[in-house]
Amino acid sequence: MSVGLVALDWGISHLHAWRMDGDGAVLDQRASDDGASRLAGGTEAFEAALRRLAGDWLQPGTPVVACGMVGSAHGWREAPYVACPVGLGELHRHVVTVRGRDGLSVHIVPGLKTRDADGLPDVMRGEETQLAGLLVHAPEMAAQRLTVVMPGTHSKWVRLHRARVEGFATRMTGELFGLLREHSVLARLMSPATRFDEAAFDRGVQQARRAAGADLAHSLFGVRALGLFGELGGEAAADYLSGLLIGSEVAGALAGPSAADAGELILIGEAELCTRYGRALGAWGRAAIVFGGGLAALGLHQLMRAAGRA
Repeated sequence: MSVGLVALDWGISHLHAWRMDGDGAVLDQRASDDGASRLAGGTEAFEAALRRLAGDWLQPGTPVVACGMVGSAHGWREAPYVACPVGLGELHRHVVTVRGRDGLSVHIVPGLKTRDADGLPDVMRGEETQLAGLLVHAPEMAAQRLTVVMPGTHSKWVRLHRARVEGFATRMTGELFGLLREHSVLARLMSPATRFDEAAFDRGVQQARRAAGADLAHSLFGVRALGLFGELGGEAAADYLSGLLIGSEVAGALAGPSAADAGELILIGEAELCTRYGRALGAWGRAAIVFGGGLAALGLHQLMRAAGRA
């Protein structure tokens, strides 16, 4: 079976690569720690990282397509953001090509940019390709109105209608959890947990729900006070904090101006995070359809097919 392309999801911390056939099936996959933020030395460093991971896949004439921070201002080559609203089927028109040694050509997918009702700007890189992959995996959704929630360090809430990204909002919930868990006064109260404490998580979600997402700074100090008075154990504290932060995120998102016309709710991400977000959404009586990994590879193949290169 002939190789269709090499697909790359090049994030801040990691590089994921897939070798795919002409029909979009994954033949092999690899990953490395050569994320965009860890590379120094300019364009040569990016090419060297790619060759370290997948040099034997780079046969003459095999297309290579990449998404993520590889297209940022500090990446291999900047692929300027495309403004929303934009159809996912239009993204291939904005692909930027960078050329390396021995005939290597890498096609870089652009990110997206938007502004909220108050004019605050927002950006994404990489998630747009997962959205394209979602519609390949579930083509019946291409005609629907969707709210796609993509949990992570910086979670995305994307408004998608008829395969068109109308806008999105980023929330730094994951990064905030990490900072508070490791580097705040709350960290002193937390001990390593061996399992997911569902009751503690749900308790944090309910606190966020009662507060309607408001005055988060006060609720956060409550984590410390509950620990001081023996009302929250050390092993449960991290999951309570997780529930509080994710619950506040959900409260804010569902109270937004577009929430009334949210359509079907979709979760895309790691199973553990999607479980947490699904529980939090359930506290507001909302259910979501969950999709796991692999969508970026499908999206990259689809974009190259639309461009006539796969």
